[in-house]
Amino acid sequence: MALILRHRRHSFIYGIVPDLIERVKKYLEEVNSFSSTDALTIEEFRVSYSGKKGILNTLFAAFREVPIEQKKAFGQELNVLKNAVSEKIKELQSQLKNIGGKSSISDPTRTPFPIQTGNRHPLSVVKNRIIDIFSQIGFTISEGPEIEDDWHNFTALNLPEHHPARDMQDTFFIQTDPDILLRTHTSSVQVRYMEKNKPPIRTISPGRVFRNEAISSRSHCIFHQIEGLYIAKDVSFSDLKQTLKYFTESLFGNSKIRLRPSYFPFTEPSAEVDIYWGLETEVDYRITKGTGWLEIMGCGMVDPNVLKNCGIDPDEYSGFAFGMGIERIAMLIYQISDIRLFFENDIRFLKQFKGTL
Repeated sequence: MALILRHRRHSFIYGIVPDLIERVKKYLEEVNSFSSTDALTIEEFRVSYSGKKGILNTLFAAFREVPIEQKKAFGQELNVLKNAVSEKIKELQSQLKNIGGKSSISDPTRTPFPIQTGNRHPLSVVKNRIIDIFSQIGFTISEGPEIEDDWHNFTALNLPEHHPARDMQDTFFIQTDPDILLRTHTSSVQVRYMEKNKPPIRTISPGRVFRNEAISSRSHCIFHQIEGLYIAKDVSFSDLKQTLKYFTESLFGNSKIRLRPSYFPFTEPSAEVDIYWGLETEVDYRITKGTGWLEIMGCGMVDPNVLKNCGIDPDEYSGFAFGMGIERIAMLIYQISDIRLFFENDIRFLKQFKGTL
C-alpha cells in the first residue's frame, strides 16, 4: 500500500507504514534538538509543525489511510511528536519572553542599537547667535565666493598693488596674472554687495576665510569671520559705538567696552574693540594678560575710497564696518584654550555641546 504525504516543503512517498513511523521519529529528533533565541526563527518553527498546512496536520491526514492493525503504533508515535512540538513551542516562547524577544516580533524594523543623535558644532552655535542678534536690528545676511579675485579681496578695499598693507595678510594664491586666491576676509562679500545694491545698506557677511599662517593653539590657516556693514546718510562713529554696545551686551551680558585707535586700510578712523572680562580666576588673568580686557573685534568708518570703488558717492553717504573671528568669540564664551579643537572632529570634544542651540 502506497501512502503519499504532501507538505508545502515536503513531498514523501512511503511504501509501508513502518517507513512513515521512522519519518515521525526523525521529526521528533529534529523537534527535541531544535533551539533558538530569535523570535522570527521560532515563529517559522511553529508554523512549520503546527500551522494549517504544517507537518502535524499532514501526518494526521495520512493517519486516516493507515490500516486498522497499524493505527495504534502509528498513532502513539504521532501523539508523542504532537506533544513534543507543543512543549518545545511553549519552552521557546517562555525563554523568548524572559530575554525580551517579543519586541523584535512587534517591530521587526527596530534597530539593534539606540540611535545617537548629533548636535550643532560650537562654531555654528556661536555664528547663529551673532546672526540672530544683528538680525533683530535690521541687518540682512550676504554671502559670496570663497575663491576671489584681486579686485574684490584687495584693490577695491583700498589695497592697491604693492601697497604695504597687503603684507598684513599672508594669502593662498591659486594663480597669478590675474591673481586668483582664497579670500583672506569676508570684506570681499561687502564689496560685491555694495556693487549690486544701493544705499541704505545694512548687512552682515558670515563665512570661512583662509590665511597662510602656522597652525598653533592660537591661530589656524582656516577660520570663520562675521563682518558687518552699514551705509546710509549721516552715519557717525557714535552710531557704530551704540551698535557694538548693543551687540556685546546681547552676547556677553552687561559688559563694558572700550575702543582703542588702530589701523585698517579700508576704514578711517579705525579702532579695536575690547570688552571687560574681569579678573576673577587664574584663567581670566592668563587670557587677559592681567588687564581684565579682551580684544574681540576691529571696526571703523568706511574709507571714502572704498565707497568710490564700489560706485557709492562718499559726499552723500557714509558708513561703518566691523569684523570679528567666530573662533575667538567661541573660545571666550566656552573657555576653550586651543583653536585646533574646532577642526579635529573629536567626538569627545563635540559631545560637550550637546543640547546647545
